[in-house]
Amino acid sequence: MANTLEKIISLSKRRGFIFPSSDIYGGIGGFYDFGPLGVEMKNNIKRIWWKNVVQQRKEVVGLDSSIIMNSKIWEASGHTQHFTDPLCECKKCHKRFRADHLVEKLKTPGKLDEHGTFNQEELKDIAKVIPKIKCPECGGELTPPRQFNLMFKTFIGPVEEETAKTYLRPETAQGIFVNYKNILDTQRVKVPFGIAQVGKAFRNEITPGNFIFRTREFEQMELEYFVKPGEDEKSFDYWVKERMRWYIEDLAITEEKLRIRPHRKDELAHYAKSCVDIEYKFPFGWSEIEGIANRTDFDLKQHQENSGVDLRYFDEPSAGRKQYYIPYVIEPSCGVERIMFALLCDAYQEIKGGRTETTKAAKEVEILLKLDKKLAPIKVAVLPLVKNKPELVKKAKEVFELLKPYFMCQYDEVGSIGRRYRRQDETGTVFCLTLDFESLEQNDLTIRYRDTMKQERVKIKDLIKVLKEKLEN
Repeated sequence: MANTLEKIISLSKRRGFIFPSSDIYGGIGGFYDFGPLGVEMKNNIKRIWWKNVVQQRKEVVGLDSSIIMNSKIWEASGHTQHFTDPLCECKKCHKRFRADHLVEKLKTPGKLDEHGTFNQEELKDIAKVIPKIKCPECGGELTPPRQFNLMFKTFIGPVEEETAKTYLRPETAQGIFVNYKNILDTQRVKVPFGIAQVGKAFRNEITPGNFIFRTREFEQMELEYFVKPGEDEKSFDYWVKERMRWYIEDLAITEEKLRIRPHRKDELAHYAKSCVDIEYKFPFGWSEIEGIANRTDFDLKQHQENSGVDLRYFDEPSAGRKQYYIPYVIEPSCGVERIMFALLCDAYQEIKGGRTETTKAAKEVEILLKLDKKLAPIKVAVLPLVKNKPELVKKAKEVFELLKPYFMCQYDEVGSIGRRYRRQDETGTVFCLTLDFESLEQNDLTIRYRDTMKQERVKIKDLIKVLKEKLEN
């Protein structure tokens, strides 16, 4: 399975999906840049999410709040106190590790023998377990765990003093909560309603890893759905089912590689009444791609108390009795990069013996990235059969210019037609359009389907209509 992960990482860099950030300077841990195909795929994911969560719902509105906010927000939300991970350091090699991750690995079959035997109750007390664990890098002794705040600190203005201190946001949710009253006052929304946001978040992870799964800079897609107290459990159940449906039906992820994992009481966040993770089976195991939490009225109450602004919701039922209450909040929250990573893993296929004449002759393994057509970065590739016939190249470029306003396209004339098909298959391109000598006479071309390699000839005058129908249905 580790080999599969390495192949996906290699493909991502080789074909322009994902690059290590600051690569020519040796990189910087926990940061990645998204290349021409990666940024298209991320945008596709965000568009599909926004359409489902905002565009198709009359009671949900959007927001784009700032990354840097008043530091009092993070005090009120509990982030300055609770947004921490347990850190321990090796006394010999001085490498740092998340203590809870080290303890979690002990639950893997075969791992207990290396460190002695612990029962499940003992494993819950990280402080007692860590002294009995050796450094995974050099076998040295580990320091007792201490809490490390994950927020990136920064300063506003020219002087780095305490009064100018604030943080890069570790989540987009608080920007929604502090704008809750603005939305109420300007949008005439009524409970239940939602505020959605897509944006960057930053966490100073102790041990980033597993490629883009755990990074220090990432994008979140979050919805805060405000409901009447007492109706929160029903809404929570709805969003768990709806979000799972989204992954299976809208993103076409293999259902068997998805599961719902409820949080135990001892792992719930300080603000949560209940929480579940939607997990995907990555090459390194089951891991979270989305969390759905019942945040109760914690956030709004905290901001009301700390800001002095009344954040109660005024409700006048049909009986005419006036009511004021703080809404409960259901929060589906997911990471764009983790979803993209899951989609790459899910779509990655190796075909032994290959499908094209090039790979068959060499007895190679051909890579096919079988992305859903909504998610594929490039929808259409335009390929002249050969590049040494000027009139054929000219016509192919005319077709490329014709299609550009309507679809994400690529033009490719380098190498044999078989090698070009293979390159497009590796990047998930849905259709390859090949212009041959007959195209010059008949004013048509061949459409090649990525998944089946089926080919059909289509008149160039009908091309836009035909491709729209194929991509939309």
